[in-house]
Amino acid sequence: MELLLEGLSKGVSLLLQGDPEVLHIVLLTLRVSGTATLLSLVVGVSLGALVGLSSFPGRSILMSFVNTGMGLPPVVVGLFVTIFLWRNGPLGALGLLYTPTAMILAQAVIATPIVAGISIAAMQGLSDKLRLQILSLGATRFQVAWILIKEARLQLLAAVMAGFGGVISEVGASMMVGGNIKGYTRVLTTATVMETAKGNFDVAIALSIILLLLAYAITLVLTQVQQKGHGA
Repeated sequence: MELLLEGLSKGVSLLLQGDPEVLHIVLLTLRVSGTATLLSLVVGVSLGALVGLSSFPGRSILMSFVNTGMGLPPVVVGLFVTIFLWRNGPLGALGLLYTPTAMILAQAVIATPIVAGISIAAMQGLSDKLRLQILSLGATRFQVAWILIKEARLQLLAAVMAGFGGVISEVGASMMVGGNIKGYTRVLTTATVMETAKGNFDVAIALSIILLLLAYAITLVLTQVQQKGHGA
C-alpha cells in the first residue's frame, strides 16, 4: 500500500513538474495510439460497412477472420510486422523498423479487426426497412452506405473506444517494432515495462497512473459525445 501511495505521489509530481521526458512520452503515446486508431477507423468501418451491408460468396469466412482478429495476440502482430519491416523483408527498404511509424502500423493492425467487428454488428443491427426506404428515394450504393454509417454512428463510437483502448494499453508489439528508444520510440507502456524491470516500482506505478488517467480522459470525452448523440 505504501508503494502504491508513493507511486501515486510520484505520478502527480511528474505531471505537476512538467518533466520534459515524461511529457515527450505522453505526447508520443497520444500521437502513436491516436493515429493508429484513426487508420483502423477508416479501414475498419469501411470493411464493416462492406461486410455488414452486402452479401457475397465467402462472407461468413471473412467475418470469421475478422472475429478471430478481434483477439489477435499483439506479440504475433509484432512478429509479422517486424518480419515485413526487417531490412531484408518486403518493406525493409523503407527503413521503418524501430520508428514511431512502425509502432503506428502495428497498433493499427491490432485495432482494425476490433473496429471492423463492432462495425459489422452495428450495420447488421440497422433495420432493412431503412435501407429499402433510402434506396426507394433513388440513392446510390455509396450514398446508402454513407447514410447508414451515420445512422450507426453511436455504435461506431463504441468501436472507436474499443480500438483506442486496445492500442493505448498494448506493449508487446510496440516494444518489438519500436524498440523503446529513449526520446524517439518510448511510450508509456514500454517505459513502464522498463522501469519495472529496473526495480523502479514508484516510477512504474506513476507512469501506469498517467496512462490510466490519459485513457480515462479520452474515453470520457468520447462517451460524452456518444451519450449526447443518444439523447438527441
